[in-house]
Amino acid sequence: MVPTSYRITRVREALQHYEADIPLLNMRVKDLSQERQRSARQFAEALIIQTRAELDRLLEEQPELPSDCTEPPCEPAD
Repeated sequence: MVPTSYRITRVREALQHYEADIPLLNMRVKDLSQERQRSARQFAEALIIQTRAELDRLLEEQPELPSDCTEPPCEPAD
């Protein structure tokens, strides 16, 4: 099983990627019909909402870390 801290790191990275991609998404869909643009934007918004919910769930189930632990977790080897 993958440690919770690793999963949190990966979900945070994915969320940042999705949020940073919104301006690019707008450029990619600008030639589509209004309905398809709206559909693409709604899908992206739903994906971001779902990813935030997953991050919140993982943060709630993460055990408390000692206050002197400030380093990010190590990623498992491939």
